[in-house]
Parts: sequence; structure tokens; C-alpha cells
Amino acid sequence: MKYLLKKQILLLLILISTIACKTDNKKVETTKVSSTLIENTLLKHTVLSDGHPMAVWEKKADNAKGLILFVHGRTWSSVPDFDLQVEGEDLSLMDGMLAQGYSTYAVDLRGYGGTPRDSTEWTSPDKAAKDIINILNWISVQNNNKKVHLFGWSMGSTLSLLATQKDAKDIASLTVFGFWKDLDFKIPETSIIQLKRSFNTAKNAASDFIIPGSISQKAIDTYVKMALEYDPIRVDWRFTSQYNNIDPSLITTPVLILQGEFDPIAPTEHQVKLFTRLKTADKSWVVISGGDHAAFMEKPRKQFIHSFTEFINRF
Repeated sequence: MKYLLKKQILLLLILISTIACKTDNKKVETTKVSSTLIENTLLKHTVLSDGHPMAVWEKKADNAKGLILFVHGRTWSSVPDFDLQVEGEDLSLMDGMLAQGYSTYAVDLRGYGGTPRDSTEWTSPDKAAKDIINILNWISVQNNNKKVHLFGWSMGSTLSLLATQKDAKDIASLTVFGFWKDLDFKIPETSIIQLKRSFNTAKNAASDFIIPGSISQKAIDTYVKMALEYDPIRVDWRFTSQYNNIDPSLITTPVLILQGEFDPIAPTEHQVKLFTRLKTADKSWVVISGGDHAAFMEKPRKQFIHSFTEFINRF
């Protein structure tokens, strides 16, 4: 978290404490980083999912009216995606929902950010979905068995759909943003492939900011630096044909679909198929005017947070 708290012109007083405890018969390591300058506290938990240590980040609201778990996309982990800190700008989605009264959590999937790769060095949709289910359960147990609002962005949207159809007992609602998959296209089975462990690039880190002027150059530069610091190596995925198992007719949980008006990764025809095939009758679809694939960090941020909050406030 040193990058999050670094300021070029001011000295910070940083307190780091590590606490080991037992929760639900699982060892959980909690690291608290706080600063006298920024009114911002980010907790890092290490939670075991099927024996593998997962980094779970938390910002806790006083007398929280609800809980949210954020799931990141294909390339970058949770801290750059959901807790971008730029001096003089309000861009963190975790902070945005904290201000709405929600305790916010974000998970780093296997190989991302603070979570190491497992012994196979690969991850897959089914494995990630199971980890999401386990983390949801851990969050619920920590909060008197309260259900959690699940939010998936980009690849996280498909993983969150898989998790919800497999086990929704700890889910209060599901929100998907940047849903990219054509439900009628079947991803082919892949033959044996080799690990690449390729380097991520600054160009890729900036690629989600599509509309000129929608976000400051300082914010883009900060995001790129954070993203490459947290995720220098691209995670290797296999068995991606498991995404073919997404079946909206199995989902009875309330669902919100958020779509950026100018998001080329999440075209309208994909949203239509998802929306019409969801079994739940409690479903909403909101287009974020002027938004692209990273709308919650850009000019439409207020509309994004308003639409998200209005939906989950009902549960």
C-alpha cells in the first residue's frame, strides 16, 4: 500500500500493524495501513479459500447499512481498479460507496495484486467463481451472516454471474458492469497451452480510458503507475470455455446491469441477451450516459454511483 499513501510534497506518518487471528476456523492475517494526512483506511485481509491465501481489501463504514464485494477484471487487481487515489480528485469506487453508507470489500483473484498464484500457476473461471463464493461467505460470517452485494466489472461480471448461479446464499444482489460475453457464442475448448507470464504494459493499463477528456491525464498516469506496481505480470488463464456455462435462467437474485454508453467491450446486444434471459423478475438495466468501460472513474461517476446506490438501497 506504499503507493496509495505516497505524496510527493508532504511527509506521512504511517502506522502498520499486523494482527493474526482465527475466524471460522481459518487463519486470517489483517494488515492495517493508516495515515494522518489522508482520511482513508484500507484493511488488507489474507483469507484462505480452499487452502489458498486470497487478498481481500476492506473499507469499513460506521453503522454500515450494507456490504459490497467488488470483483476486478482480466488484467488489473482491486486496488488500482476500485481504490484509485489521486490528489485533488475523488475517483475511488470503494470510497464512493463508503460515502453512501456501505462497507466495501474487494478481492484480488489468484495471481493478482496481493494474492499469489497457486501451485498450478493457472487460474480458470470455475476456480475464480469458487473463490468468490468463499470470500462472500467469509464477509458474511464477519458481519453477523448479513448478505453481500456482489459487483463484477468486465471479466469480473462473468465470474460473478458464474458464482451467483452456483451458490447465491450469501448474495443480496448482483451488479454487473462491462458485461462482455455474447451468450450465443461458444468459446472453443483449448488444447494444452504453455504459461506465458508476460509483462503487462503501460499502454494496456491506459486502454480502458476511451473517451478523450473523460478523466484527467494525472489520473490516467496515476492509474498506470499503480496498475503496473500491483500487477507487473499478466495472469495466465485456461479452461475459458467454462464461461459457456453461464446460464441466466438459473439466477433468481436481483440483478442490475450497468452499461457505459460508449463502451465497445460491452455492446448493447450482449446486454439484451443477458437481461431478457435472467430468471429473476427483479432486474434493472441502466445505461451510463457518456460512460465507457471505466465510467466509475470518469466524468459519469456521479450517475454511476447514484444508479448503483439506488438499486442496492432496496435490499
